[in-house]
Amino acid sequence: MLRQINGKAGPLLGLTLFFCACSPSAQDQAGTTANHSGNDTATAKFVSRMAGAEQSAAPSAKPFQQSEKTDLLEFLYAWPAQAAAVPDIVAKFRKDMDSGKADALKMAADDRKSAQQSGFPFHAHSLETRWTVAADTPRFLSLQSSRYTYTGGAHGMTGYDTLLWDKARKRETSMRTVMTSPSAFAAAIGDAFCSGLDQARAEKRGGPVMRGDDPFTECVDPMKETLVPVSKDGKLIDAIKVVIGPYSAGPYSEGTYEVLLPVGEAMRKVIKTEYQDAFAR
Repeated sequence: MLRQINGKAGPLLGLTLFFCACSPSAQDQAGTTANHSGNDTATAKFVSRMAGAEQSAAPSAKPFQQSEKTDLLEFLYAWPAQAAAVPDIVAKFRKDMDSGKADALKMAADDRKSAQQSGFPFHAHSLETRWTVAADTPRFLSLQSSRYTYTGGAHGMTGYDTLLWDKARKRETSMRTVMTSPSAFAAAIGDAFCSGLDQARAEKRGGPVMRGDDPFTECVDPMKETLVPVSKDGKLIDAIKVVIGPYSAGPYSEGTYEVLLPVGEAMRKVIKTEYQDAFAR
């Protein structure tokens, strides 16, 4: 008769008796020594399953990059491991990569044909897109892209984009969805943004910027630019980076402007209540 533990037979005792009943006798062991290693492994796995300890580890995601250089096109598309871990993001990027490459190849082929017919030299085109991590917090994964395009002219052009992934809701969102309204957000950051842009211009131009009729001295509308949530410590969104491409805030020679706006009380007030806990105080 089994001894009862609190009125029930102990599970470990049951496992012990099970293995004792299934164990070979000393006489049988002499003929089965070669099988011990396999039996021991199987036994260990069985015990692990019974105890709930066996878990299959998911393979870690790896950064992705596709690059190709031909007489027509120099192509590159890349995204980080954090993006590779989210199937929906990968599907979105792959679609963008495939369609972008197909369009770029067609444009390059048409350009080469036109150049040959006109007797002009053809210069290979370029399309390079790189996604990087701007913030990876418990609530949000914020990604920023830089896309360089060259189609045979005097110089190429660089454009920017952003993707905000809501981990809690497992779906893509955006800063416009997070804020109470674009107009309220623009009003909250307006003065700080314009001051930050003037400072960035002064650093590039080597002197203070006096606002006037020149559009490259006027403040630009931040809501028409790329708003990128960023995080320094990976815990909370602590700033919004406004990325301004060439020609928007200055001549092409000045390149891209970036204005970093730390999250403050004014900005928090124009973030929807359900998202405020994800932003710094």
